[in-house]
Amino acid sequence: MNHQQYSLPNGLRIIHQPFPSEISYCGVAVNTGARDEFPVEHGMAHFVEHLLFKGTEKRKAHHVINRMENVGGELNAYTTKEETFIYATFLSEYFERAMELLSDVVFHSTFPENQVQKERDVILDEINSYLDSPSELIYDDFENLLFQHHEIGHYILGTTESLLNFDKKMIENFVQRQYHPSNMILFSFGKTPFAKVVRLCEKYLNTTISNPSKINKREKPAEILPQRLHVEKDTAQTHVMTGARTMNMFHPQRHSLYLLNYILGGGAINSRLNNSLREKHGLVYNVESNLTLYSDTGLFSVYFACDKKHVERCLKLIDKEMQKLRNVPLTPSQLITAKRQYKGQLGIASENNESVALRMAKNYLHFNRYHPLEEVFVKIDTVTSTELQELAEELLTAENFFQLRYT
Repeated sequence: MNHQQYSLPNGLRIIHQPFPSEISYCGVAVNTGARDEFPVEHGMAHFVEHLLFKGTEKRKAHHVINRMENVGGELNAYTTKEETFIYATFLSEYFERAMELLSDVVFHSTFPENQVQKERDVILDEINSYLDSPSELIYDDFENLLFQHHEIGHYILGTTESLLNFDKKMIENFVQRQYHPSNMILFSFGKTPFAKVVRLCEKYLNTTISNPSKINKREKPAEILPQRLHVEKDTAQTHVMTGARTMNMFHPQRHSLYLLNYILGGGAINSRLNNSLREKHGLVYNVESNLTLYSDTGLFSVYFACDKKHVERCLKLIDKEMQKLRNVPLTPSQLITAKRQYKGQLGIASENNESVALRMAKNYLHFNRYHPLEEVFVKIDTVTSTELQELAEELLTAENFFQLRYT
């Protein structure tokens, strides 16, 4: 991919990917998320993401939400532990409309008091919906267990107590601290000429001056000993998550670790965990392993839900599959098949242009470059069975795992 780049005087980086489609994507990726909040601000990054659409210096909330919808486009946003994305999808002829709107909501939102209270109620309802869904809540609770006492651990949505304390001044302080052009990427994907992209960025996005010294500095989580936690919940099944911390997103072996996770339980129905717990023994409906890499740490986890009487058996079967990966190297045939399957899934995912645009933005936000699929494939092809076995020996040891149960 031939990405085109430009930087505005205020520090905003512009990344454009030419693509011959009538559908374009344009957005702002901000290098800020839940981990950049102070203790009294838990949930603030996500709260701000919602409030950006609730009124600007020249638009009411309904004007914001209708601006792209009225021409068949969409305006979206989401927040992670380390990033916030605000972006639009639209017919290419409406590129300037999208650019102007993004500039307005990102740099000129006013956070009206009536909208603050209204959106607080919406997010409190969102929190309650998670409390009613143990299969989703356990992911947040497990991360909080794994990174307790550190900002990367707490819930992206915040808590009822923290949300009730938010006021307009706190919101404005967070935005003034984190939303600096030098802490952002403007990304564009579509057939709009790059010269026009730059011209419109200079027109709409070159007004705010950046002050990077105000941005909250991140600290790496301190190591803690593995812990096990049982939580009483009124659920028909017992939900279990177990796992450990692992490498960060910059580690040279990250592609090997992703492959190892894919082999063990990373989503495929023929993964080792699914074959064992579901297909062979019929103990679970769903079992999966997951890998999340952050800028200075990461986490690996295995999740399953089953009848209470089968929990210990499931854990033994999971340990058995991990032990196999630790003790028995993949045969050449097994390794070739795993690589081929994993690359195929990555290739299929790359057909979704929205995902490609967002991945491009995240790559530049953290790596200041894009990792094309062809490059990722080369990295995967170089992985050896010995390397996978060594990674398994280092990571896949149940005795060193944290564990969380909902019973």
